[in-house]
Amino acid sequence: MNTRQQQLEAFGRLLDIMDDLRAKCPWDKKQTLESLRHLTIEEVYELGDAILDNDLEEIKKELGDVLLHIVFYSKIGSEKQAFDIADVANSICDKLIDRHPHIYGDVVVENEEQVKQNWEKLKLKEGKKSVLEGVPKSLPALVKASRIQDKVKGVGFDWEEPHQVWEKVQEELSELQHEVESANQDKIEAEFGDVLFSMINYARFLNVNPEDALERTNKKFIKRFQYLESKANEIGKPLSDMTLAEMDVFWEEAKRL
Repeated sequence: MNTRQQQLEAFGRLLDIMDDLRAKCPWDKKQTLESLRHLTIEEVYELGDAILDNDLEEIKKELGDVLLHIVFYSKIGSEKQAFDIADVANSICDKLIDRHPHIYGDVVVENEEQVKQNWEKLKLKEGKKSVLEGVPKSLPALVKASRIQDKVKGVGFDWEEPHQVWEKVQEELSELQHEVESANQDKIEAEFGDVLFSMINYARFLNVNPEDALERTNKKFIKRFQYLESKANEIGKPLSDMTLAEMDVFWEEAKRL
C-alpha cells in the first residue's frame, strides 16, 4: 500500500490534471454542475454493481471515476468563487468531528445503535426541522423507503420485535388481496405500496439490505434467462416459438448450474 505522502501526491496529480482538462479540453471546458449530474449518478450505480460483484479491481476503477466527479464539481465551484476542493474536504471533516462526540468529545456510547441515535439528534440540533430532511427526494423509491425507516428508527420510532413486523406484512397482504378482489385499481396500487414498505421494514429486522437483495435476484434472473436464450439459439428455435414447458427444461438446467 502507498504511504500517506504518496497518497497526497496522487491526489495532487489528479487536481493538476483536472486543471489541465478544464483549461484545454473542449468537452471538459463545456461541462457544468447540471451537465455532470446524470453522469455522476451513472458512475455511482456502476460502483454499486462492482461492489455487488465483489470485483475489487473494478471497484478501484469506479472509485476513481467517482473521485474525478468530486474533483470536477469542486473545480467548477472554484471558478464560481463559491468553494474549492479544500472547502469540500474541510466541510466533511468538520461534520465528522461534530457528529462523533464519542471520539472527539466526552460523550460515551456503548454500541452502534447509540451512535446512530446521537447522529440524528445532532442533526436536529443543527437546525433541521425533521429527521427526514436528509432523505433525498430523487432517491429511487426502494432506497428511499429504507432510508426513511432507518431515519425514524434513529429517534426511537420503530417496532420492538421482528414478529411484529411480520404480522404487519401479513396484515398488508390481506388488505391488498381485499382490494384486488374489489378491483379498485387506485386502492390496489396504494395497498401494494404498503406491502412493499412493510417488506422493506421486515428486511431491516432480518439485517438484509432490500436493494442489494433485489439486485442479487435481478442478476440471478438475467443469468438464467440468458442461459435459456443461448440454449434456444443452440437448437435453432426462437423463444417465441417454444412452449413454457420447453423453456422450463432449460430454466431448471440454469438453476442447477
